[in-house]
Amino acid sequence: MSLKYAVLAALLEGEASGYELSKVFDVSLANFWPATPQQLYRELERLAQDGLVEARTVQQERRPNKRMFTLTETGRTQLRSFAAEPPKRPTAVRDELLVKIQAMDGGDPAATRALVEERRGWARGKRDRYERVRLRLLDGRSEEEYLRTAERIGPYLTLMAGIAFEEDILRWCERVLGVLEQRTTPGAV
Repeated sequence: MSLKYAVLAALLEGEASGYELSKVFDVSLANFWPATPQQLYRELERLAQDGLVEARTVQQERRPNKRMFTLTETGRTQLRSFAAEPPKRPTAVRDELLVKIQAMDGGDPAATRALVEERRGWARGKRDRYERVRLRLLDGRSEEEYLRTAERIGPYLTLMAGIAFEEDILRWCERVLGVLEQRTTPGAV
């Protein structure tokens, strides 16, 4: 999949500038499809050239003008077609930390522990940020009520996947740290 469809999906939220879109990516798509602001701006230009989004310029005082982007009907049609297709291939995990863990035997256990603790901190921070987004989306409603009545539930469902992923990483980190502790404690089995 290309960034194209992630951008089109983000624009389902409504008209957005490149800056606003980067903020949407940061809180709702980054858990499964990260992109830098520069990548987003380049993709928006391609999508406009292809007629999948429409751009308009908003004049601003004391600031540079900004471009606002919306989905075109052609963009919506392509997004609907894309959403109905099966994924091209299953997800593959490419994680440098896992390579380091694979190679840790004979290395420095304290260094490995520090790497896992750092990953645990990142996972906790991301999970907590996703939880804040979840609470903002719910806006006082129960999850059941939200899923039954909200206009769009896709962002919430993907957010649930991001929360579950980070919680899995946290459980894994705790398990790894426990194993490392057992192996460094004299008399541990």
